[in-house]
Amino acid sequence: MSSSQEELILSSPYQQFEREEWKDLNGQFNLNLESTDINSLHALNEPLNMKEIEEIYFPLAHLIELHIKNYDTIRDDSNSFFQRHQQKLPFIIGIAGSVAVGKSTTARVLTKVLSLLPHKPKVELVTTDGFLFPNKVLSDKNIMNRKGFPESYDTKRLLHFLSAIKSGSPQVSVPMYSHLEYDVLPEEEQKIIEPDILILEGINVLQVNSQKGQNNKVFVSDFFDYSIYVDALEKDIIAWYVNRFESLRATAFQDPTSYFHKYADMSLEESRDMAIQIWNEINKPNLHDNILPTKYRADLILQKGSDHFVESIKVRKI
Repeated sequence: MSSSQEELILSSPYQQFEREEWKDLNGQFNLNLESTDINSLHALNEPLNMKEIEEIYFPLAHLIELHIKNYDTIRDDSNSFFQRHQQKLPFIIGIAGSVAVGKSTTARVLTKVLSLLPHKPKVELVTTDGFLFPNKVLSDKNIMNRKGFPESYDTKRLLHFLSAIKSGSPQVSVPMYSHLEYDVLPEEEQKIIEPDILILEGINVLQVNSQKGQNNKVFVSDFFDYSIYVDALEKDIIAWYVNRFESLRATAFQDPTSYFHKYADMSLEESRDMAIQIWNEINKPNLHDNILPTKYRADLILQKGSDHFVESIKVRKI
């Protein structure tokens, strides 16, 4: 390692672990996962195997468990200091990253692994898709082509949800989203009932400029006890996005009720061209303007390789 590389590492707020070093942090964490569990955890075109779970997510769950123990200790000490009994509040984890980078797989795997910790915590997963404004509202605002950008989210409702969770509300309802209909489902809700751990996954969760033109005093990330950014080279993310689009064109888009059924009869070349066009017009500017700048606000960064598996991990120094 050159002296300039050593200086760069020393000056970084993160300590970096290559996969070979990280996997050895697993200790004696032995969980029982079935092959059916693995099949239900990964998203379309995102490979996942037991090796990835054991080498990446078992140590990550151990690390988060340490933070949860400290979180509980601080609460108990505070109760003693204030001579009050503050109820136990959920530990909130935020997971951010680009479209198609694999956030949903990371969120589902982490939800499963954390639920298997020795004290068997109740873990709930919520995505920010349900907090998008309905398509009618987006159309009325003339921002349908900016779906996924900060201004397309009902940030006030999302903040209210997180505030209710951190206030100890026994039950909180979350709006549901349909990727088939590409819209919020007005009649359906996810009920969150007293979780020990809440995972919030979405491209926008670490952003601080939630609504342009407004002087926000509170941000989504203010409610996080730990945050993770899933990262990869942009060329790899583009390839994953194009491949996923083509897979959906051949499957989900064939459904006449799908919002994207208009793409169902495209040829492979037309499908790839359309995916690249959508990426360049929508996802690329959103990534560079709103998502990527939030990466270094995360407590931990998972760096993925071109095969979709994690190659290295950066952890914020304490």
